[in-house]
Amino acid sequence: MPAERLLPDTESQDLIELTREIAKQELEPHAAEYEAAERFPREQFRLLGRSGLLSLPYPEHWGGGAVPYETYLQVLEEIATAWMSVGVGLSVHTMSCYALAEYGSPEQQERWLPEMLGGELLGGYALSESQAGSDAAALSTRAVRDGADYLVTGAKAWITHGGEADYYTTMVRTAEGSEGISCLHVAGDTPGLTAAPPEKKMGLTGSTTTQLLFDGARVPADRLVGAEGQGLKIALSSLASGRLGIAACAVGLAQAALDEAVGYAKQRSQFGSPIIEFQGIEFLLADMAAAVESARATYLDAARRRDRGMPFARQSSVAKLIATDAAMRVTTDAVQVLGGAGYTRDFPVERYMREAKVPQIFEGTNQIQRMVIARQLRNG
Repeated sequence: MPAERLLPDTESQDLIELTREIAKQELEPHAAEYEAAERFPREQFRLLGRSGLLSLPYPEHWGGGAVPYETYLQVLEEIATAWMSVGVGLSVHTMSCYALAEYGSPEQQERWLPEMLGGELLGGYALSESQAGSDAAALSTRAVRDGADYLVTGAKAWITHGGEADYYTTMVRTAEGSEGISCLHVAGDTPGLTAAPPEKKMGLTGSTTTQLLFDGARVPADRLVGAEGQGLKIALSSLASGRLGIAACAVGLAQAALDEAVGYAKQRSQFGSPIIEFQGIEFLLADMAAAVESARATYLDAARRRDRGMPFARQSSVAKLIATDAAMRVTTDAVQVLGGAGYTRDFPVERYMREAKVPQIFEGTNQIQRMVIARQLRNG
């Protein structure tokens, strides 16, 4: 059954209901097939764009939806409940728009944001490298000024939508040290930019993840977002909001697993009774429900702080940590409720369990989240 919502207004409630209808009719029926075939759901992203769901937290004058982050994240949760790869993709796209929306010049914003938010263009976010994952300041992809352009050389790793995106918000090194990182808005068809073959992953197989290879790629200097040296600040600010997106997706995945487990336990009989009446199962399901609702509360709390202009970075890390750990636990327990059936591909919970692992890793591992939380506690 759908999760109950406490939404701030009727308009938000209507948006959630619209999203739930689209997710149920247009996303969920295709998820298992696309994931099994490792097929990228580009047409589904276009559908979300035409429905106005790729632009929700951004201002209306660029074509955005101007909705509170609290509402946007609940939309994201609904989509992830139906199809985790699409939910994660929407979160990444939203994060890829953040740099221009918050740090771009008015000219850049008017030039690019309407198309980025309109649904036909899909974005990627290129920060990580093979030797610079958690240590973002150690990245080595270099951009050297050459007249009116930057020449970019290096490799980015673990890029969601790699090879599929129309543009990449890309962090590059323009000077030494942590203050030598800059942000470029790179077109996907830039000469000298190629995507490596997709990674072979245990889950989210419908979501393409690749390396991006820059071989003297020529990027016009007017695609520099913010000032030179501002890239790390932009990246960390983007991640604070992006982690809330991953938290919402993780809650959606956990909700899907809980719904499947409850449905199975109601119809599966042993010893003459539905197994949901057995205390061992009902306690397990109760703990799963408590984990889902607690995780949802953490991301909503952080989102409300963000909407009010309050500091929310620590709460974002808490939400990402709590929600993704909960998703791993709930999906594992869902497999247990289904028993042997849960270990087969005849039921979706085995896929949910595989998909739940990577949210504990990307957008900053959960060990990094603990460091962020502890550092803020130390510093008051």
